[in-house]
Amino acid sequence: MTTYVYNDGGRSKAGYKGEAGDCAARAMAIALDLPYREVYTELARANKEFGFARSARNGIFREVFETVLERHGWYWHKAPQFEGRRAKASDMPEGVVIARMAGHYCAVIDGMIHDNWDCSRKMVYGYWAPTNKGD
Repeated sequence: MTTYVYNDGGRSKAGYKGEAGDCAARAMAIALDLPYREVYTELARANKEFGFARSARNGIFREVFETVLERHGWYWHKAPQFEGRRAKASDMPEGVVIARMAGHYCAVIDGMIHDNWDCSRKMVYGYWAPTNKGD
């Protein structure tokens, strides 16, 4: 079963080249259906407001990312619990969510990872969704 679709969130279309640790920008651009450059700029500004580098290229701390997502009306939810195993992206609720994994964020649409690499083996700690229901 396919659990992954290649999607760079519009990064290459926006003119960005090479590798980067920009998973927050990619995930947010995909999940919120926003232009990558707009998301990257918003995250970079927020990162600077928190006292970090004015960049979204090398990662965004959770508190920064969560603050930005809350501004867009997205809410944090704990990952579902399972007996004998950890939650994966395929366990996320239907619809569009952003999963938080160890050192990574990715967009998940109806259980399918949308990212520039297959992170389906990573454990999911929780997710952001555009609704506060079900938690």
